[in-house]
Amino acid sequence: MADMFKLQVITPDKKFYEGEVSMVELTTTEGQIGVYKNHIPMTAIVAPGVLTIHEENDVKRAALHAGFIQILPELITVMAETVEWPDEIDINRAEEARVRAERRIKETNGEVDVMRAELAYKRALVRLTVAK
Repeated sequence: MADMFKLQVITPDKKFYEGEVSMVELTTTEGQIGVYKNHIPMTAIVAPGVLTIHEENDVKRAALHAGFIQILPELITVMAETVEWPDEIDINRAEEARVRAERRIKETNGEVDVMRAELAYKRALVRLTVAK
């Protein structure tokens, strides 16, 4: 049996997940990280990516879009702006958002906020990855 620790994922309006896990994987602004029990304490900014939760006998994935993570040796807390389970994602809407963001990125008329369009594109890709 792997060393287990507590994970909680909270959003402004609900407790998304709480349970005992053996590992958590997610994307930060510094890159992809995986965290086990007794990790050194740290905080990081969450970037759009797949949140992978390794439970004792299961692996769960969710689309995690933004927020912060606090890592303590026995507890990880993810404070997320938005996080979604695969069955909560509307695939058609995510695909439309991807196409729309791609189109906006390609526009070079100076009126498009490219960084915002790129972030929308990343969020759409994460949703599509998790939903499929």
